[in-house]
Amino acid sequence: MKIYLVGGAVRDELLGLPVSDRDYVVVGSTPEAMLAQGYQQVGKDFPVFLHPKTHEEYALARTERKTGSGYTGFSCYAAPDVTIEDDLLRRDLTINAIAKDQQGQLTDPYHGVDDLNARILRHVSDAFAEDPLRILRVARFAARFATQEFQIAPETLSLMQSMTASGELNHLTAERVWAETEKALQSTSPHVYFEVLRQCGALALLFPEINNLFGVPAPEKWHPEIDTGVHTMMALQMAAQLSTDVDIRFAVLCHDVGKALTPKEVWPSHPNHGEMGIGLIENLCDRFKIPNSTRELARLAARFHDQIHVINRLSATEIIQLFDGLDSWRKPERIEQLSVISEADARGRTGLEQQPYPQGEFLREAFKEAQAVSVKPIIEQGFQGPQIREQLTYQRIEKIEQWRQLQTLLSIL
Repeated sequence: MKIYLVGGAVRDELLGLPVSDRDYVVVGSTPEAMLAQGYQQVGKDFPVFLHPKTHEEYALARTERKTGSGYTGFSCYAAPDVTIEDDLLRRDLTINAIAKDQQGQLTDPYHGVDDLNARILRHVSDAFAEDPLRILRVARFAARFATQEFQIAPETLSLMQSMTASGELNHLTAERVWAETEKALQSTSPHVYFEVLRQCGALALLFPEINNLFGVPAPEKWHPEIDTGVHTMMALQMAAQLSTDVDIRFAVLCHDVGKALTPKEVWPSHPNHGEMGIGLIENLCDRFKIPNSTRELARLAARFHDQIHVINRLSATEIIQLFDGLDSWRKPERIEQLSVISEADARGRTGLEQQPYPQGEFLREAFKEAQAVSVKPIIEQGFQGPQIREQLTYQRIEKIEQWRQLQTLLSIL
């Protein structure tokens, strides 16, 4: 029996990155021998065992054969005669097909180390095409390693394009698509994930709401990049620099989807695109069973981001109405989230990436002023029922007006 560390742990170690999860492959053993040593078997599809002390995963070396459609249509063969080279052959990318034994020696039959050094994402074999989920995984790796300048090998991108055209993506479940997408949104360069999906044709199939933004023009005065799809990718890239919050990043991805519904005769203007986009966001979130908190923030971003851009020109009454619309009295964290979303939108434009966004600070400070109004004195004054809410709103408006007058005076002085 011989044990190898495999996959992402070896890859990240060679890249000098932190290693969190470790997976092992066991060559020359059987389920009975593993159980006899105290390992606990998990899973039914193929023999995977938990170490009796560390609880890390140890899988018997195996081969796979395609037996059906999608990413679940496989039969596995695990026996003592399966070699480490056989096991590595079934993996997706060469950089994930490197093994290290307990003496620290590498087994690298498919030249993964060379591709790591060359910063190339390349498929191991034609068996890559048997699993459509790998299209999303490659896109996610491209997003994760974009800052290290990894590129997809042309032959791998070509294979991904062929897989998309074959209809294999139709066999992916909503949960698996969202799981990969959520991981991509957590990466340093989430926009790359969607750009890769677009390059291989998968964006149009999986995320038509985003794909349809490419080629839709916006006024050059406000959007020097003109193309709404390009702007969306730039805004998502900016959002990743401003926040690690997946809900914020997804909201930025969706904030302009309504522009795809604008009649061409109205281009490049997009009146009411925020409200128009809400139905598209609902459809997207329903399709992939996206969590409610993520969905709700995306809806709010579509509806209110344009108001935040001009918040300094809104009346005190309109500002309080904005806070009401965000349900910020119960969920004050939305003020910070919408500030970041709107800033990413404003700075996600060609040549404007470094511009300040004072509207964000205005939003935060205005909310702080309004939030300082206490309901307790209102109740003590004898107001009851709906009168409490009316008086609270009135005093909040008064507070905002006083604060704005003070800001104006300070700017003059």
